[in-house]
Amino acid sequence: MTPIIVEVGHGTKGPTVVEIDGFRGRLISAGHADYDSARAVWNGAIDRRPRLIARCIGAADVVAAVRFARDNDLEIAIRGGGHNVAGTAICDDGIVIDLSPMRGVRVDPADRSAWVQGGALWSDVDRETQAHGLATTGGIVSHTGVAGLTLGGGVGWLMRKHGLTVDNLLAVEVVTADGDLLRASEDEHPDLFWALRGGGGNFGVVTSFEFRLHSVGPTVLAGPILWDATDAGEILRFYRDFIRDAPDELGTVVRFGAAPPLPVIPENLHWRPVVMVGSCYAGPIEDGEQALRPLRASRTPLLDLVGPTPYAEFQSAIDSTVVHGWNYYWKSTHLPELRDDLIDEIAGHAFSCSSPRSYVAMFHLKGAVSRVAEGKTAFGNRQASHAITLDAVWRPGEDFGYRDIAWTRGFFAALGRFREGVYVNFLGGDEDPDRVREAYGDSVYDRLADVKATYDPDNIFHHNQNIRPV
Repeated sequence: MTPIIVEVGHGTKGPTVVEIDGFRGRLISAGHADYDSARAVWNGAIDRRPRLIARCIGAADVVAAVRFARDNDLEIAIRGGGHNVAGTAICDDGIVIDLSPMRGVRVDPADRSAWVQGGALWSDVDRETQAHGLATTGGIVSHTGVAGLTLGGGVGWLMRKHGLTVDNLLAVEVVTADGDLLRASEDEHPDLFWALRGGGGNFGVVTSFEFRLHSVGPTVLAGPILWDATDAGEILRFYRDFIRDAPDELGTVVRFGAAPPLPVIPENLHWRPVVMVGSCYAGPIEDGEQALRPLRASRTPLLDLVGPTPYAEFQSAIDSTVVHGWNYYWKSTHLPELRDDLIDEIAGHAFSCSSPRSYVAMFHLKGAVSRVAEGKTAFGNRQASHAITLDAVWRPGEDFGYRDIAWTRGFFAALGRFREGVYVNFLGGDEDPDRVREAYGDSVYDRLADVKATYDPDNIFHHNQNIRPV
């Protein structure tokens, strides 16, 4: 018989006593010295108290934890990197299946593929793959978890050249709601594999991923260019025309906000409101210099930091601007090409936040992202030109939260007539449920609901951007 959690009485200092058959990892409950650190996630605004945190050391532990949760009717949350802004990796009064000890990466340079465990971070992947001059699309922050970013689609610097992360996914091992360990690929459980390429954590606990790799670096032409915020409208108009014919190798992200106090930025620019265009050229450096020359010459930048840099180093360049434990609140949408009226809305709202750490980030899509047919994977809205995220950020103890949450909501409302779907990984924790459907479109969402009904008909995996079974 499966052991049942023994509740801790009110005021008891000791930990909950529990055993899970077949589990060899570490169990952490209220009263353990590590409980508070184990339940903390990237977004410090999330404060939930699970009954049990099951830190798994392998797929067999995940199987045991899922079966235990089902037998004891416990809420289930799944933690990979814990970087999700909505905080769905943690639940109240349930069990957290925590994959964070499972960070192994194995690279096959001859086959140009990598096997990655479900608790790995992108820094783990980049370190191992770049030893062979290889990489795959993996976000723009190195402490992002592989699992969450991949299962939601996976945007990043390389996506215009090499596709989204899910476009480079070859196979997974996944523990289903029944506690079965399956391999899913184009040839094995193809319906499940299709759903996992964009459908998030709705269909099981992915314990490992197999990725296709590409020749990247190890040195790339990359870095940001900064202009004063008063030039935002003109810079965006130039940027719109510049990216229209940009090669697929060029990935860019526009950031609106105060210049962060990074060592590479002169002190006289720290906290100055700026438009920053970050770039990464996934090709020969000399070709990148030619491609970026018009942008670098536009309207006399305050600072130009573009230059040859190790790809893995560039992937971690802004890690210190999105720190674990700060408070985050996001609103997001996909956008079409930057028409003048859209540019006016962005420039008019982007610098109205209160916190010096709040910012707006706009990702240029298109390229290889848009050349995959709609419905080929579960990632929706592939024809959108941009993904924009409006990010309120404040440190614990600061009083910017209410004002900047209102700023994100007002800005989002102003973008209403331009909205073209949304990237599911950018959805927050208080979204209207219809926004999940918006992330996929009706046909993809309905197909996902069918797959959900097959593999998780009781919706036990619902601590996510949830897709309800038919």
